[in-house]
Amino acid sequence: MKGYVFQGPGQSAWAEVPDPAVKDPTDAIVRIGAVTICGTDLHILKGDVPEVRPGTVLGHEAVGEIVEVGSDVRTVRPGDRVLVSCISSCGRCRFCRESAYGQCRGGGGWILGHLIDGTQAEYVRVPYADLSVHALPGSVASKDAVLLADIFPTSYEVGVLNGRVHPGDTVAVVGAGPIGLAAIATARLFSPERIIAIDLAASRLEAAKQLGADAVADAGENPEQLVADLTDGLGADVVIEAVGVPESFELCTRVVRPGGRVANIGVHGRPATLHLEDLWIKNVTITTGLVDTHSTPALLRMAAAGRLPTAQLVTHTFPLEQMEEAYDVFGRAADTGALKVVLGEQPHDEVAVPAA
Repeated sequence: MKGYVFQGPGQSAWAEVPDPAVKDPTDAIVRIGAVTICGTDLHILKGDVPEVRPGTVLGHEAVGEIVEVGSDVRTVRPGDRVLVSCISSCGRCRFCRESAYGQCRGGGGWILGHLIDGTQAEYVRVPYADLSVHALPGSVASKDAVLLADIFPTSYEVGVLNGRVHPGDTVAVVGAGPIGLAAIATARLFSPERIIAIDLAASRLEAAKQLGADAVADAGENPEQLVADLTDGLGADVVIEAVGVPESFELCTRVVRPGGRVANIGVHGRPATLHLEDLWIKNVTITTGLVDTHSTPALLRMAAAGRLPTAQLVTHTFPLEQMEEAYDVFGRAADTGALKVVLGEQPHDEVAVPAA
């Protein structure tokens, strides 16, 4: 088969790779129907995630069809259309038993496209399939469903839930890329008083307004003043960092109010300065996190009911074999206006039938 292979920092290619096979009785083999590219993949290509070894197929988000399962798999069977989660879960370790699947110590966690071959290929082996794939209703199109593999649960869990967004809050989202936009969309579920989006790109600020931001600010034009003006000088109750660079994190700590919360989502490849000389007295809570995907079933129900604006985030579609072109478009988002790119098949109406 072919897959998109990381060959070292700055080097990658759509190339021939071995077909995956069932290795463990809990595995499933999935034929890829739709896949997307994540900002984390760009971090890998830059060398920011050194655990990824050259020769690894990238990708950790997909929709596809089960073609083979191991002898211990009970919840899905060949022919089922499924969402492949970005997180794999053994279901048995301490963290999995606490629904902290991202911290799995039994061989799961974020492994696809990280520690083992991922989803940006024609087929993928998914370990621990019973807890790591989700049967899809036919009413959810593939290009919408694939956004529930990572960006929506990540934004919701690591941004909105960790930030403890409450009704009446002022929420500032620093970074209006796909993760930040999904954070805006899911923060709205909690009826904040206002959401402020901060970014450098005018096109992304416009997308933020379309998804529910009440105010937007150019990151290069003193966004701190706008936040201060809108909050009587207090600062935002919740600030969500959705970029992953030192400047954005440090901005978050400057615009949060005393007693407020900074929820870091971004993947950081460089150290950021934590100004404790200013923060120690402000009772600020700072959270970090890798998504656990415990919210995926609920988000799937919302998507099926039309309550999540997934389609608004997909700006470009490509056939699977145009992976290199898709990476180029996604990697130059400031020039191309790309939010999420989706590669693969068109939506269809098959309904997954759960295993008896």
